[in-house]
Amino acid sequence: MAKVLVFIDNPGDVLKKSSLELLTLARSLGEPAVAVNGELTDAVAASLAEYGAAAVLRPSAQDLNDFLVAPKTAFLAAAAETTEADVVLLDNSPEGKEVAARLAIRLNAGVITDVVSVDADGTAHKSVLAGSYTTACKAKTAVSVLTIKANNLEPEPAAAASAPETLTVEVSAGAVPAARITAREQKAASGRPDLTDARVVVAGGRGMDGDFGPVEELADALGAAVGASRAATDAGWISHDAQVGQTGKTVSPQLYISAGISGAIQQKAGMQTSKVIVAVNKDAESPVFEIADFGIIGDVFDVLPQAAAEIRKRKG
Repeated sequence: MAKVLVFIDNPGDVLKKSSLELLTLARSLGEPAVAVNGELTDAVAASLAEYGAAAVLRPSAQDLNDFLVAPKTAFLAAAAETTEADVVLLDNSPEGKEVAARLAIRLNAGVITDVVSVDADGTAHKSVLAGSYTTACKAKTAVSVLTIKANNLEPEPAAAASAPETLTVEVSAGAVPAARITAREQKAASGRPDLTDARVVVAGGRGMDGDFGPVEELADALGAAVGASRAATDAGWISHDAQVGQTGKTVSPQLYISAGISGAIQQKAGMQTSKVIVAVNKDAESPVFEIADFGIIGDVFDVLPQAAAEIRKRKG
């Protein structure tokens, strides 16, 4: 049975759905252990047990978050060696990919990013060329490092909750050459789900003409995250962390609503693997209709408010 190590960085008060997906995938591949950086709450510990973690590894240093990714990589490398991991799973975030690349060098491991599923034998399937193709690949090295896209697996608890062993891994953040973080600015909470983890995303583009009010109204009615095209973020209509696309975030929700976005290849690269795509655009020739499951030809300022009102009405 393969030994699988899952990296969970700063889990917060409760585990995110993407972390539960990683744990579910890890169990399908072998015996899972979890390396956790950051505070470990009772709720998180209970979830780790519920989802079958055989061991929980914690860093001896408490200041890993005071640096960029080098000390985290050192911790994960030590955890992988402690557990004799055959496979290491991380989330597919930009930081997750950077940690994966650095870890692969330390472990002389093969690294595969943008993975959407993994077979029992370790073969990874990944989405490439703006989601147009899915390829299968497998690392030939003793250790494989994989970053997994969210929303491609339904989280399932283990048949029986485990009582994971807690281990401390020796790592000194200050001993690892790394850039130190000198200040942080807290982002204002929107109350909406995280863009990369959301099951529903409502995204606006150039057609919103600077007014994201209808997008946010529909997103709030659906309990969805708000996304945007590069044109919208470059124009300053919404922050860049909402950008979906080749140079932004990659999302794979159950439902993606594209409002006033033309659907150029850059945008497709970030959302084409969504389960259901609904496009709203007044231009009937817009490329987005080529990949949409449902298309509405109309003015976003008419369609979105009506949709939001109808959803609120049906929700009572």
